This record gives sequence, structure tokens and C-alpha cells, in this order.
Amino acid sequence: MQKDHKRFNIDYILISIIIILAIISVLSLYTVQDYLTTNSPVLFYKQQIKWYIIGAIVTASVLILDYDRFRAIAWYLYGFGLLFVAGLYFLPFSIELGGARGWYQIPGLGVTVQPAEFMKIFLLIAVAHLITSHNEKRKEPRFVDDVWLLAKIAMLTIPAVILVAMQPDLGSAVVMLCIVGFLILVSGIRWRILLAIAGIVAAIIGAFVGIYLLFPDFVHDYLNDTVFGHVFTRLEAWFDPQQNAEQSGYQINKTLLAIGSGQLLGKGFMNIEVLGIPVRETDMIFSVIAEQAGFIGSSLVITLYFLLIYRIIHTALSCKDPFGSYLCTGVVGMITYQVIQNVGMSIKLLPISGLSLPFISYGGSSLIAYMIAIGLVLNVKSRIRTYMFDD
Repeated sequence: MQKDHKRFNIDYILISIIIILAIISVLSLYTVQDYLTTNSPVLFYKQQIKWYIIGAIVTASVLILDYDRFRAIAWYLYGFGLLFVAGLYFLPFSIELGGARGWYQIPGLGVTVQPAEFMKIFLLIAVAHLITSHNEKRKEPRFVDDVWLLAKIAMLTIPAVILVAMQPDLGSAVVMLCIVGFLILVSGIRWRILLAIAGIVAAIIGAFVGIYLLFPDFVHDYLNDTVFGHVFTRLEAWFDPQQNAEQSGYQINKTLLAIGSGQLLGKGFMNIEVLGIPVRETDMIFSVIAEQAGFIGSSLVITLYFLLIYRIIHTALSCKDPFGSYLCTGVVGMITYQVIQNVGMSIKLLPISGLSLPFISYGGSSLIAYMIAIGLVLNVKSRIRTYMFDD
């Protein structure tokens, strides 16, 4: 006789990793509070605790619902996300921070909301639903079907990416492309098509770098006032931070000094000596960890991210439902790229992009969006059924 015992599986290892990252976040923000370049009276570590409490509630709410509910409303979420981002260009309570018009100032609450962070989640759900529906309908794999699927994905992705990039927030736009890229990799599309796409992407990136290296005068004269000017300024600081040490290269120079000063074991908790690093509570929080905990401590933090990504990949592979697997894959893409980019720009391996370090950097919108993503993963994991057989 076969008995079916359904278990509500909770990934306690994944939850434990998030809790450890939360503790690291609060301690890092507590340390750096008195050394920030901003004059804001906000106690960032207290605010971060508040956002984590709200995030835990949001995660639990997402976990309770069956993730198929999100598939049912995927188009509504996507449409709302587009309107949410587009509203930044004409609604009176949208504001500009750091040269980008990417936030709403909520009247009466003193809270800012960054729509691009939530658009990442909405796009992930919509593309996961699109790929699932497409594969359910096609009877046999054909080249034309793969091309049609790519076209539909592009029609979903391009409007969202353009709206975010125009703020300008190219960092978040690239995160969206990375999410979609990971989903395309597991969508069943032929590898020769994927290799062709990879070649096109590489050519575009090479063209940007080539234009900067070969025609610097053209860049300064004609592109500085466009969204591309922002990109080339970051490239300039990356290639030669010493050339503009007091301007575009200042941030990366100070960050490298802080990370290097931590050496192997760090200076210890509450010991910060390298001062004046802009946005150290958000984009450059990794420098706080490296200065206090050194190479060993910062390596342990990176190891935590490896474990987090591994747990999500494990859930994606264990899930027999394509939509659930795609959701997890998109979350892997989102976290993987943002961690690599944030750590990479902190050590000058990559250009500065303005992306936060997931679960550690200060920021309500970013943290809530990532807690929604973790809620989706836990949701998928909880509905992977375990069967027991008895004679």
C-alpha cells in the first residue's frame, strides 16, 4: 500500500544564511554610522533593522501563497511595474537623488521607494511565466519556435530596461538583463542561438569600450550629456582612477585604500580609519567589512553568498514544476550578478555601477525586493513534495 505524506518543506539553511547576512549588515552599518560623509540624522542601522522586520513579514506573506498565484497575476504585476517606473518621469512626488530620477518620496512618511528594485521581481515573474507557457504549448522543438520565444522575451524586457536606464540607472537595467539572460539559458532554446546572442552582447560591450579608448574627445564632446556619458565617466574612473583622483576616481581610490588597510585579519570591530568614502553605507559597504575583518572576514562573507546561491540552485533543480524552477533561476541570476558587480567594483575588478550588496547594504527598497525574491524561493521549496512508501 502506498501512503502519500506531504510535507511543508522549509529551507532552514537558507533562512539561517539570510539571518547571518542581516547581522553582518546591522553591525557594519552600526560601525560606519559616525564616519559617513552625509549629514543625515538617520541612524542607518536602526532603519535597517526596521526594514528587515518588514522584509521578514513580506517573505512570510509570499511564502504562504502558492507560487502559482503569482503566475496567474504575472501580466498584472508586469504592467503595474512599468507604470510604477514610468510614473517617475511625470508624477510630482518623484525625486532625483545622485543625478538619477529613480525614487518616489512618500508624502507624510519621509520614506523613499525605488521602483526599479521591484521591477526586477515583476520582470522575473513575467518572463518565467512567458517561457513556461510557451514551452507548454509547443508540441516539438523547432528553430522558429526558439526565435519566436526570444522575440517575445525581448518585447517584455526592452521596455522595462529602457525605462530604468533612462533615469539613469544602468546598474539596475543590467541586473534585469542578467535575470532574463539566466532564464534564457534554461529555457530550452538551442545553444547555437544562445552563442550568437552572446557574440552580439560581447560585440556591443567591446564597441563601448573601443569608443572610449579610441575616441575620447568624441565621448567628452558629444556623449557627456547623455545617459552614455554617465557610463563613460565610470569607465574613466575604472581605467585610470589616479587621473581624476579628486573627482571620478576619488571613490575607488579611497575604497581600495580601506580594503587594503584591513590586510589579513582586519582592524577589528568599530575600527574605521579610512574616512570620506561616498555612499559607504550602500554601494561601498564591502569596504567596511574588509577594513574591519580583513581578507579572512570578507572571504567568509563571499562564502555565505556562495552557499546562498547553492541553496537556491538546489531548489531549482529539485523542483519538477518549470515555473517554480524558472523563478529560482531568475533569483540566482539577480543575486549572482549583483554580488559579483558590487564586490568587483569595490576591488577595481569592475567599473563602479552604483549597485548595492544584497542583504547587507543599507536600503529599504532593495532589501524588501530581495526578501520577496527569497520568499519566492522558499515558496517553491516548501511545495516540493516528499513521498514515503510503505508496503
